[in-house]
Amino acid sequence: MQSLRIKDTTFTNGPLLIIIAALLWALDGVLRRGLYTYPPIGIIFIEHLIGFAILLPFVFKHFKKTTLTRKDWGIMALVSLFSGLLGTLFFTAALLKTAFISFSVVFFLQKLQPLFAIGTAHVFLKEPIHKKYLVYAGLALVAAFYLTFPMGRINFETGSGTAVAGLLAFLAAACWGSSTTFSKMMLADKNPQVVTFLRFAMTTVLAFLAIILVGKQETALRFPETAELWRFLVIALSTGMVALLIYYKGLKNTPVRVATILELMFPLVAVLIDLLVYNTTLHPTQYVAGALLIMAMYQIGKYHDAYAV
Repeated sequence: MQSLRIKDTTFTNGPLLIIIAALLWALDGVLRRGLYTYPPIGIIFIEHLIGFAILLPFVFKHFKKTTLTRKDWGIMALVSLFSGLLGTLFFTAALLKTAFISFSVVFFLQKLQPLFAIGTAHVFLKEPIHKKYLVYAGLALVAAFYLTFPMGRINFETGSGTAVAGLLAFLAAACWGSSTTFSKMMLADKNPQVVTFLRFAMTTVLAFLAIILVGKQETALRFPETAELWRFLVIALSTGMVALLIYYKGLKNTPVRVATILELMFPLVAVLIDLLVYNTTLHPTQYVAGALLIMAMYQIGKYHDAYAV
C-alpha cells in the first residue's frame, strides 16, 4: 500500500508567481470600468489583439525553436476557446441575467472553478490528491465563500433568469478550471512565452469570428478612442497579457491543484480594493475568512512538493 510523504519546502518561484498574477487580476475590475461602451466580445478581441501585437517581436526567436504537433494545436485551441473566450462570455452573460446583483448564485457557482481544475488535473495529469491537501484546500474554498458571502447567504431572488444564470456561471467555472489543466499540459515542454503568445493569437481569431457570427461588427470592431486605447494598453501590460505570462511561468513549475488554490488571492485582494478604494464596509466574517484563506494558501504553497509514493 502506498504511503504519503510530504516535503516541507518554502515558497519557490512557481507559487510566488501564481500569487503575483492573482494580485494583478484583482485590479482588473478597476481598470475595465471605463470600457462599458464595448460589448464583452469586443473587449476580448481588442485586449487579445493588443497583447498579441506586443508579444510578437519578443516571442519570435522562441517560436522558431518550438515544434508544435497536431495535439499541441488542439490543446491550445481548447485553452483559447475555454479560457480566452467562453469563460468570460458565460460569466458576463450570467451577471446580465441577474442584473449584476451582489451575492447571487452566479458568484457562488463561479467559486467552483478550483474543483474543475483539481478534478481535470487528477484525470489528465495524474496529480495526486492527499489528505493534508484536501484539508487546506477545503478550508481555502470555505474561506473564499465567506469572503464573497460574508453572511453565508446566497441571494436566489434574482428574477426569472436565475436558473439560466446559474447554468452559465457553472459553465464559466468549468471552462476556466479545465483550461488551467490544459495550459499545464502545454507548459510541460513549451516556453511560457510561446504558450502565452499562442493563447492571445488564437483567442484573437476566435473572438473575431464570434463577432462576425453574432453581427456585432459595428460596436465591437470600432477603433478605440484615445482614452480607451490607453486603458487597453494598461490592461495588456498589467492585468492582461503580462499577468497571464507571469501566471504561465508560475504554472510551469507548480501543480495545478496548488495553483488553483493560490489563485484565491484574487477575491481576497478584490475585497481589500473595495475597502480601500470604494470605502466598502467589511463584515467581521470577511476579516476572519481573509486570515484563514491566507493561512491555507501558505500551507498549500509551503507543501507544494507533496507527492504520493
